[in-house]
Amino acid sequence: MASALYPLAKQSFLSQSPSIDMDTDTIKVALVNTSTDYTYSSSHQYKSSVTSYSGSTDQSLSSVSVTNGVFDAADATFTSVAVSGTKTVAALVIYKDTGTASTSPLIAYIDGFTAVTPNGGNIAVTWDNGTSKIFAL
Repeated sequence: MASALYPLAKQSFLSQSPSIDMDTDTIKVALVNTSTDYTYSSSHQYKSSVTSYSGSTDQSLSSVSVTNGVFDAADATFTSVAVSGTKTVAALVIYKDTGTASTSPLIAYIDGFTAVTPNGGNIAVTWDNGTSKIFAL
């Protein structure tokens, strides 16, 4: 699976139902294991469809910017990511956090990197500094 914006997030950007404001809402990123815990589906709309990697805490994105249709934020660090059996981190999911998984809209699925096997240390997420940053519309 290649990285993608969730189709229902695109619909939300246009209809504001549910509302997603990338530069004022709380936007988080989750680590996911794609081999056993989560499989991307274009029909998924809410965080309740995604199982985050069990050894990590989803991170709020900071220094968020939206310029000319390009979304960016400061790099994120997941601290002390615990080992969870033989599971690896193989993708990221970006979502708007409403405080309730069943109402927190999914925004983007990001993969295309080598799976990481957590060892109790930190996992740093370094966003692209090119023209598309995290993603561009």
